[in-house]
Amino acid sequence: MRRLALGSALLTIFFWSSAFVGIRVGLTVFSAWHLVLLRFLTASAVLLVGVLMTRGRVIPPRRVWGRVAASGVAGFTVYHTALTLGERTVAASTASFIIAAAPLFSAVIARLFLGERLTGQAWGGMGLSFAGVAVLSGMGPSVHWNALLIVLSAVSTAAYFILEKPLLAEFRALDVTAWVTWAGTIPMLSYLHGFVAAVLTAPAYPLLMVVYIGVFPAAVAYVTWSIALREANVAQVTPMLYLNPVLASLLGWVMLGERPGWGLVVGGVMILTGVWVVQSRGRPKRLPRVEEDGSSDRRRENL
Repeated sequence: MRRLALGSALLTIFFWSSAFVGIRVGLTVFSAWHLVLLRFLTASAVLLVGVLMTRGRVIPPRRVWGRVAASGVAGFTVYHTALTLGERTVAASTASFIIAAAPLFSAVIARLFLGERLTGQAWGGMGLSFAGVAVLSGMGPSVHWNALLIVLSAVSTAAYFILEKPLLAEFRALDVTAWVTWAGTIPMLSYLHGFVAAVLTAPAYPLLMVVYIGVFPAAVAYVTWSIALREANVAQVTPMLYLNPVLASLLGWVMLGERPGWGLVVGGVMILTGVWVVQSRGRPKRLPRVEEDGSSDRRRENL
């Protein structure tokens, strides 16, 4: 893997991992509603500057407005609101491992609505990961209901991956990211009550942390991830996403004193193992193509 690809991927993983910790820090001062609004007003402004500086397209074509709106609501309004509400009592490490199960929900959605086939091993991997989510959801006296909000955010981001895919096949990644971020931020304006006063009276450290997770994990990370995918094969880059919950756990331990327990280790390993099974062995292999005259691969004639 090229150094640029490796560096971009690692930087992205760090940004995304730090977001779970940044949310926990911000929640010490802000309500979940104000935190998510401040974060994505910041991200929206950064992305607008990025699109204008690169002479991108600010307004998407009218024919894709519906998909952009659906992607924004699923991937930003629902995902980040539910995640932030959930992290009021759920540790950064626990939240990050539950979110790591998002590819499983994407596979289920693709099976139900797109007709994609899955192997028996994939269903087994899903069962293992969902059992891991259940283990994490039962940790702590008040984690249960808020953990379900984290599960909701994982489901919504899984839907977002599928909704956004046709847009990325047609338009620039930066433009698409900006469009769906703006579309997802508009409904967040309903959180404005008391927002200005909360921002003006917030201590510097939590305020700067929320601005940080708006600039870097919510905006810049998508650019660095696109660079990594451009400079290396997808198969080389995507396995690095497994580092995300591990690094988030380490950051939570160092910055917040959230020491990982055995329940987190067991549940986290179950989730990551199941995700690996689904992603590596989840779809049946294609059979050799049969020609019109009834013959298949001629290799046997050369044996």
